[in-house]
Amino acid sequence: MRAAVADLAPSAAAAAIVRSRASLWPRCWGSAPLLQQPRPQICHADLRLPTTPATARPIVDMSYARHFLDFQGSSISKFMQKLVVTQLSPNFREAVTLLRDSPVPLPGDGDLLVRNRFVGVNASDINFSAGRYNTSVKLPFDAGFEGIGEVVALGLTASAKYTIGQTVAYVTHGSFAEYTVVPATMAIPVPSVKPEYLTLLISGTTAYISLKELGELSEGKKVLVTAAAGGTGQFAVQLAKKAKCHVIGTCSSAEKSRFLKSISCDLPINYKTENVSAVLKREYPEGVDVVYESVGGEMFDLAVNALTIKGRLIIIGFISGYQTPTGLSPVKAGTLPGKLLKKSASVQGFFLNHYFSEYQKAMDHLLKMYESQELVCEVDLGELSPGGKFIGLESVFRAVDYMYMGKNTGKVVVELPHSVKNKL
Repeated sequence: MRAAVADLAPSAAAAAIVRSRASLWPRCWGSAPLLQQPRPQICHADLRLPTTPATARPIVDMSYARHFLDFQGSSISKFMQKLVVTQLSPNFREAVTLLRDSPVPLPGDGDLLVRNRFVGVNASDINFSAGRYNTSVKLPFDAGFEGIGEVVALGLTASAKYTIGQTVAYVTHGSFAEYTVVPATMAIPVPSVKPEYLTLLISGTTAYISLKELGELSEGKKVLVTAAAGGTGQFAVQLAKKAKCHVIGTCSSAEKSRFLKSISCDLPINYKTENVSAVLKREYPEGVDVVYESVGGEMFDLAVNALTIKGRLIIIGFISGYQTPTGLSPVKAGTLPGKLLKKSASVQGFFLNHYFSEYQKAMDHLLKMYESQELVCEVDLGELSPGGKFIGLESVFRAVDYMYMGKNTGKVVVELPHSVKNKL
């Protein structure tokens, strides 16, 4: 059954009135939560709010109609587009199918239905499509991790904290869709629908929490960030600089070097034109204190070699191997124990899912930094890509290719436009 949706733009006061009338609803829908009941026999006496105050709006139950209305008065069809993993493969184009007539999902009692406006593309999207995070996963399953948009419907319990029309960001499976059901507990209220907020959800928090928990940053420390101009690298650079560290960043073009300079990276190294190992040995003969590593393979090996005494290397990914059948890139693992022992150095992995206890504090801090203009959140919407700006779910395939070709500066984001068709 469709969720009860307030007409055009209900105020918080109206939402409170809706909740106060919950005791009346069982007369029509029974004692179970509103969104879990069969189609009701409408009790018209219960569908209208008191006429005072004058701003009070009626509740419109659209469960019996073909469409229900979002907060802008545009129709929400029963069907939507979404991306679904239909076969397990690290080749995103082979693994994922665009469905054009999938039913719009219904929010449960504690859920929000979010109309997505921007969705984030992550290197790990192909790990997910290959089934590497859950070996028992059953096909088909929804793709995408993160999005930002407006709440267009919600369950009764969720309405205690959220309202129709409110902007939220979230991290949950199934974001590569026009509409996504998001547990209210997983939603993050944000001031507006800006893709910059999307950059913080995974990329920003990964950098913040890993460096805070594992980096032991302090003034004067030398920090090497690989893929420094990418979605998460940009935050590692800035956060290390905020800690008064000396920051070195690897990248793949002159344009990216200029971007790194603009966010105060002390020494950008273009690995396409410079020998990273030679530069590090020349400029930092005693080594670097911390490495924020996301590339893997040869870059991992040279980063280990560049560690100083008691140096620390944090692995947040190894993108160079994700497209291979195993998902791994070869490293010189045989010599690793000896190298670490010789320097009393360490290598430690970081997976965001294991640090959710720190997540909300990290998001709050990063949001404050961005809103006070202390943090640059670089977004790459693909304006310079061969096919142009990433607009619509069909462009997610191009966006993934673009990222894996190393073309992006900042976080890769896809815009999902919404055409308003007013039915009033």
